Amino acid sequence: MADKLLIIMVNTDPSNPSELGAPFFQATVAAAMEFEVEVILTGRSGELAKKGIAENLFVQAGSEKSVYSFIQDAHEAGVVFKVCTPTLDLWGDDLIPEIEETVGGAYVISEAMDDDTVTFTY
Repeated sequence: MADKLLIIMVNTDPSNPSELGAPFFQATVAAAMEFEVEVILTGRSGELAKKGIAENLFVQAGSEKSVYSFIQDAHEAGVVFKVCTPTLDLWGDDLIPEIEETVGGAYVISEAMDDDTVTFTY
């Protein structure tokens, strides 16, 4: 059985916040189950790495818990957050503190191809 979960968020659109809860919640649960968990934000989803974006998004209307709160919960559970380099060209480099590293496409591919890794994409 694999011991790492790689979540690549590339197609999840921050303009539709109802899509954003599941990936962060599943990352948190997997980390609580003591799996190594990494979330890579890239493409349109990379905007969530920018300060001020996730803080103002809510999965459900009227909720007091922002998408950023979901990110913080996941990070506190041990999830490692990374952002893909081209994302910085799109959204800038003023990143939330939970982003631990900037990675390139070769890193994403090598991790996704690892036999000890299960990859989810959103």
